[in-house]
Amino acid sequence: MMKNSKGNCLRIFFSGVFLLGALQIFAQSNYKESSNSFALYTQTGELKNLESAKKFIDAAYQSRRDSSNTRVNVLRAMIYSSMAYADSTRSIKNAKDPIDIAYDAVNRIKPAQLPQYSSEMKYVKQNLAAAHIYNANKALGKKDYAAAFNNYLKVKELNIANYDVTYNLAVLAVQTEQFPAAITYYTQLLKEGNPSPEHYLELTDVYRKTGDKQAVLNTLQTARAKFPENKAVLMNLIQEFALNNEYKAIVPIIDEAIKYEPENVELNYLAGYANESVGNKEIAKRYYQQVLQLNGNNYEANLALGLIYLNDFLQDENNTEAQYYAQNLLLKANEIRPYDVNALKSLSLYYEKSGDLMQLDRVKLLLNQLSNN
Repeated sequence: MMKNSKGNCLRIFFSGVFLLGALQIFAQSNYKESSNSFALYTQTGELKNLESAKKFIDAAYQSRRDSSNTRVNVLRAMIYSSMAYADSTRSIKNAKDPIDIAYDAVNRIKPAQLPQYSSEMKYVKQNLAAAHIYNANKALGKKDYAAAFNNYLKVKELNIANYDVTYNLAVLAVQTEQFPAAITYYTQLLKEGNPSPEHYLELTDVYRKTGDKQAVLNTLQTARAKFPENKAVLMNLIQEFALNNEYKAIVPIIDEAIKYEPENVELNYLAGYANESVGNKEIAKRYYQQVLQLNGNNYEANLALGLIYLNDFLQDENNTEAQYYAQNLLLKANEIRPYDVNALKSLSLYYEKSGDLMQLDRVKLLLNQLSNN
């Protein structure tokens, strides 16, 4: 009896060995068939070969041992990453998205073994990156900027961080109001390669959204030094100086801006105001006069130039030229905006100095009425 039991155990043991051997041979056969089909796919680009490779690699992936096999996982990652990109319509059916299956296969490969498969991993990453970019473009078509951003973030995590990827991340970070991230990506762009003036201006807009005035100014000044001939940079810098009331900084560069747009009323007025602010009264007059040549009904220029002549008249009542221009310009300003307090107060000073008491009473009455309303 003991001999028979021993014999039975041996038969069972050897049967198990033979079965295991058969399974291993079967798995190896599936791997080989999958590898052959995948090779055909890389040669022909036909999805039927890719689907065949998928079928065989799935069959070789049944046991725990097979699913932890490095060689199997490398091939599986290559097949599913190819599917993730090439089969964009997902005509080949899978339980999960091919992107996720490809990542799962890669994650099963021990880090120490990855260097042996550097070419294969490069292929996998390129396919996954292409699949994420495709998904990002689909999301952009739906204006789903968050999904697009997350897909480009995946591309960057695959260590495929080229110019386009970084730039798209910067733009999408702005769209999703992730301003610190946007600043990080734009800063990377400015440090790498040859950044364009537009990159500086876009970063400037991000800083404006965050309220960092100093960063706005620093970025524009850096751009100005790098691109001294760029009109957009110059105009933005002048605008920022104006917002910060830094008129002394505007004076040396405003003429250059006006050369680009000589008939720009706002620029000419700003040139006059900036020069007046730093004491260049005669230069300011010329710019205000230029504004009035472009638009005689410009309230601000009529008032500003009228006030300059009024001050001259107040200091010297014998200055008939100043008296003449002060009266005409201030009356024109009052005509344009009859109830504007600044023009009325200026006229009040003029009539008081000139001794026109009737007009002085009229203006004061109007000012009292306005103050009571």
